[in-house]
Amino acid sequence: MKMSSGVKYRKLILPFLIGIVIWGMTPIRPTSISVAGWHILAIFIATIIGCITRPMPIGAVAIVGFTITVLTKTVSTDVALTGFGNATIWLIVMAFFISRGFIKTGLGRRIALNFASAFGKHTLGLAYSLIAVDLVLSPAMPSSTARAGGVVYPIIDALSNAFGSSPKQHTQRKIGSFLVFSEFHGNIITSAMFLTSMAGNPLAQLLAKSQGIKITWMGWLMASIVPGIVSLTLIPYLIYKLYPPELKEMPDVKPWAQKQLAEMGKISIQEKLMSGIFILALALWTTESLTGIDATMTAFIALALILLTGVLSWDDVLHETGAWNTFTWFSVLVMMADQLNQKGFIPWLSKTIAASLHGMNWMLVLTIACLAYFYSHYLFASATAHISAMYLAFLGIAISSGVPGMLAALMLGFFSNIFGSTTHYGYGPAPVLFGSGYVTQNEWWRLNAILGVVYIVIWLGLGTLWMKVIGFW
Repeated sequence: MKMSSGVKYRKLILPFLIGIVIWGMTPIRPTSISVAGWHILAIFIATIIGCITRPMPIGAVAIVGFTITVLTKTVSTDVALTGFGNATIWLIVMAFFISRGFIKTGLGRRIALNFASAFGKHTLGLAYSLIAVDLVLSPAMPSSTARAGGVVYPIIDALSNAFGSSPKQHTQRKIGSFLVFSEFHGNIITSAMFLTSMAGNPLAQLLAKSQGIKITWMGWLMASIVPGIVSLTLIPYLIYKLYPPELKEMPDVKPWAQKQLAEMGKISIQEKLMSGIFILALALWTTESLTGIDATMTAFIALALILLTGVLSWDDVLHETGAWNTFTWFSVLVMMADQLNQKGFIPWLSKTIAASLHGMNWMLVLTIACLAYFYSHYLFASATAHISAMYLAFLGIAISSGVPGMLAALMLGFFSNIFGSTTHYGYGPAPVLFGSGYVTQNEWWRLNAILGVVYIVIWLGLGTLWMKVIGFW
């Protein structure tokens, strides 16, 4: 019988080989790291490499890592399962369901078309309007890929084709290339601005909590608001200058968008219900300190209302594979990262590197850590895999070197999004937008190399100063 599992067995060799080699080095491990701590390191690194090489879907890789962790008695079953009960992970899952409501009801598309109609007279204004859609949706859509690929990109593609801009006809530079690349960067920025706008942000929050640093939904927004707005204002304009569209004026966008809206008809009751639930969720998230309702419970309330009002059915929830897939691998990686900390590896690594940086100004240490964290993303095909592998280590190093904890935790959290600007494979929406064919690989990498420096200056420079102003350090 022919097997059709879809497993790429050759790509399993590297993670298993590296895991075995590290495991075999147990006798020569640093004495301050327990045997179990070294073993979980071996399994964790092998799992992360598996997430990068992708011999199987990331969820399947995580399950294999989970099974090996328990079978080798590195961690007990009860402890290994703790990640699946983590409140932060459930926040992400619930937010996936909320985002599905935007897509199913058509509310996300309606918002995008209204923005295009109102602000799309000029190509640059059209880009800003589409990015504004991403910004509006981002607090309730933790899947950056769903926002860019499921809501905004279809509008860009339809607009581009309507105005004769298509990769198939080699006319993509008319407007399509500019709009696609602008949305890619707009999506990165909005992902950095809200705790619930990218799946990896709550992971960073959770890892920071293990170091005694509590980041709230509103605290994240307060710290990101200034560098975020500056980035949203400046980056599209820089792209417009560095990678200009051939068509600068778009007088026909408004009638086109209005025609699309007319075809959609009047706003449905389902869209109205989804709007109200979204506004309620935002209100509860921003007033968490007053209401005592934490972010995860708010997401559960929103989902309950979505189900009660019939915006989504239970079958919709069961078939939201992105949510359940994220729940699986996220839970496993969180458990492993937590065990690395508890069993001594992260404290050892942090102290060792901090000792080598002894006497160095903490601002310089923070700069080095952020730059290393940013540019190492060239080695990763997943933002969350990168966060799982390196966030806690860099945070520990920064804190051990005297960097204020909240500053270090938030800055690394922001960089966990903006490092997605490096490649066409290292950030969720990138394969969707790059795969559309509107932007070549050479253009993608060349422009991102320039814009990456701009991000670093804005977020590390201006962001640090802003957090000083608001008393975060």
